Amino acid sequence: MSTPGVLSFTQQAWEQVLAKVKRAVVYLDTACAESLHWGCGASRLLEAVGSPACYLREFEPAAVGGGAEQPKAVFVLSCLLKGRTVETLRGIICRSHFQYCVVVTAVNHAVHLTANHVPAAAAAELEGQQPVFEQLEEKLCEWMGNMNYTAEVLHVPLLLAPAAPHLALTPAFASLFPLLPQDVQILNSARPDKRRLGSLGEVDATALTPELLLQIRCLVSGLSSLCEHLGVREECFAVGSLSRIIAADLANFAPAKNRRRTATGRASVVFVDRTLDLTGAVGHHGDNLVEKIISVLPQLPGHTNDVMVNMTELTALRAEEENWNMVAPGCLAQSHDPAAKALWEALLNTRHKEAVMEVRRHLVEAASRENLPIKMSMGRVTPGQLTSYIQLFKNNLKALGNHCGLLQLGLATVQTLKHPQAAKWDNFLAFERLLLQSIGESTMSVVLNQLLPMIKPSNQRTNDDYSPEELLVLLIYIYSVSGELSVDKDLSEAEEKVKKALAQVFCEESELSPLLQKIAGCDSSVNLTFHKSKSAMDELFTSLRDIAGARNLMKQFKSVYVPGNQTHQASYKPLLKQVVEEIFNPERPDPVDIEHMSSGLTDLLKTGFSMFMKVSRPHPSDHPLLILFVVGGVTVSEAKMIKDLVPTLKPGTQVIVLSTRLLKPLNIPELLFATDRLHPDLGF
Repeated sequence: MSTPGVLSFTQQAWEQVLAKVKRAVVYLDTACAESLHWGCGASRLLEAVGSPACYLREFEPAAVGGGAEQPKAVFVLSCLLKGRTVETLRGIICRSHFQYCVVVTAVNHAVHLTANHVPAAAAAELEGQQPVFEQLEEKLCEWMGNMNYTAEVLHVPLLLAPAAPHLALTPAFASLFPLLPQDVQILNSARPDKRRLGSLGEVDATALTPELLLQIRCLVSGLSSLCEHLGVREECFAVGSLSRIIAADLANFAPAKNRRRTATGRASVVFVDRTLDLTGAVGHHGDNLVEKIISVLPQLPGHTNDVMVNMTELTALRAEEENWNMVAPGCLAQSHDPAAKALWEALLNTRHKEAVMEVRRHLVEAASRENLPIKMSMGRVTPGQLTSYIQLFKNNLKALGNHCGLLQLGLATVQTLKHPQAAKWDNFLAFERLLLQSIGESTMSVVLNQLLPMIKPSNQRTNDDYSPEELLVLLIYIYSVSGELSVDKDLSEAEEKVKKALAQVFCEESELSPLLQKIAGCDSSVNLTFHKSKSAMDELFTSLRDIAGARNLMKQFKSVYVPGNQTHQASYKPLLKQVVEEIFNPERPDPVDIEHMSSGLTDLLKTGFSMFMKVSRPHPSDHPLLILFVVGGVTVSEAKMIKDLVPTLKPGTQVIVLSTRLLKPLNIPELLFATDRLHPDLGF
């Protein structure tokens, strides 16, 4: 039996669901669909349903109900069974002919008690009982119209979308993002003067909104189930203010206490706030093909971590834009195809040049196995060369079926290499390198003045120029890598010039993208006045200064910028790299910025005694498994860097990288300017 990991955790959870779905109409919400997509694939669910008709539907208020010949329904949901979610359930069931309903929730019963305001002491007395689920079962029978019909409500931890053995995402928490100083002002507006918070460092669980606190508890419920599957008792650590709250909640999660007593393995779980280093999230220094694919290809609808691959190349249709939607798109996740999965993992773990050669090698080998008339060519790999190999499969249905997953990854590679944005990647990289040198040699005002000529209205821009969204990405890079700013007259004047130039560009856009609409607070540039646009820029620069000051509370991880000298150019040192190097520092100093979260009286006593007795405090390098959870998203390059770095620092240590989502540069402005950070939509 293989070692338990993120893939076995996800597949084991889905096996519990698949056992219930035979001949059922199955309704999934988008987060569970994404977990299925990466964990075992929709084809596995269709096999388990075993019906010739396609009975998969999206869980939404307008979803089609079940007909007279469809007596069974299974609802697979990532959220709490409360409010709008229950109303949607009721609506679907009442307009159907179901006699047997199963509702699966990814959130365990203990969190449902919290959501229903059951005090902790009362919840402890209910151990082993599930009154919330039982009440819903009664309601389901009532909505089906007969109390003798069958209803089941159960918890299955469908938390993860495993992208690789070392990397998994949490689709239901894709919008979870660390707080910024401006959020403290919003939290303070609901607090009495005497209890006002002075900084992010003072934010604890009691200061958060009920919705955000509940969202964190839902995440913690899933992570606790993961630790149970891995057979580990976890020590929780945190870098950053929101990470501290999540780590403390996991450390003190009441349902985990019995599990921890019997666990034979040990693990360190280290949470890190993304906002402490946005440079890595918006930068283009990751020499990775997958990162470029995710950045340039359109997002797969309803997904946060996969893209659409245009498959018309393998059909008789002309490859014109109007035909793209006539053929179902391909994607990156190939959970049911071992050969394609092996290529996918190779792409995640190699540099761009080697990855493109790996794609060619796999295509050549597949064509040879199918006896297709392949013409070998060595040297540099070109998009045209890859396309010629892919087209060999075009009129051979058997070969197409055998290698469908590989062809999707091959086409994703070709479409990325040919994409205009891929050429721009190198422009970004060159400008970022120039910025790193400028930051060391000049003031921030000089750096901003260098950016000014690049801010152009749409009627003056060429394909090589930066769009307003791309300029936001560059500004986030500049402020994040610079760190704490000394504000003076020159900086204020330079910022004012950039604000005015950007405000004018916003007003002159022919069409505002969803992101620009969110920032400007206006759905059309026609209705956007310069005054309103300038006010939006003032708020934008408040956020940028918050980003620059994000590491102010750190003592050790204060900078991600390494100044140049006679032998080396200035460079960027990722915060995640600094954290991992500190965890495995051979001298094992007490971590300064990596805080340990105690899980009860024993830990508190241990910490207290360590002040005057020789008692070793828990250290994140103590255990054979390190789980690093980046709150707010991680890039493919960062996950690879962590995977490669840990074995060099402490051989034998296993590492798993978890995060809320896979990031591309444009995700960061979207997450930064989201209006629901403090009030996430939990479906009720």
